[in-house]
Amino acid sequence: MDEQAQAAKKTLLRMIPYGLYVLGVRAGDQVSAAAINWVTQTSFQPPLVAMGVKKDSGAYALLKQSGQFALSFLESGQGDIAYAFFKPTTVEGSTINGQATETDQTGAPIIAAAPGYVEGKVVGEVDLGDHSCVVGEVTHAVLKREAKILTLDELGVKYGG
Repeated sequence: MDEQAQAAKKTLLRMIPYGLYVLGVRAGDQVSAAAINWVTQTSFQPPLVAMGVKKDSGAYALLKQSGQFALSFLESGQGDIAYAFFKPTTVEGSTINGQATETDQTGAPIIAAAPGYVEGKVVGEVDLGDHSCVVGEVTHAVLKREAKILTLDELGVKYGG
């Protein structure tokens, strides 16, 4: 691919709108949480989501072990929460990276301030590249309030390409 085509590819991939979410995982007494942005719904019956998860992350390692997850949806204005999860997980009591968390059916950490979350189990994976496309079946969902989703564009951050 020539230089012009590579530049076009990067620009076009960055034009895809991305929300920001926090993926929470628990395996035994170990927990991890990471900001992710490659998320989409892929089926109504059963309800499925596909998530791009960085393969060298602690969240991915625990996700592979446990097979379960919680995905907290972040709302516009919660950039501080997103930034807190751009770094490795630090747990102190019921906070992760300084953010209050709670648990529900899977036991995976959920961001307490999030407007909603889904929990689920891993049902498939496409393991190619530096991120794995993990397919999860949503088994539980909670909407605390309707909200506009936080996006990478709102934060002025580019991830892709």
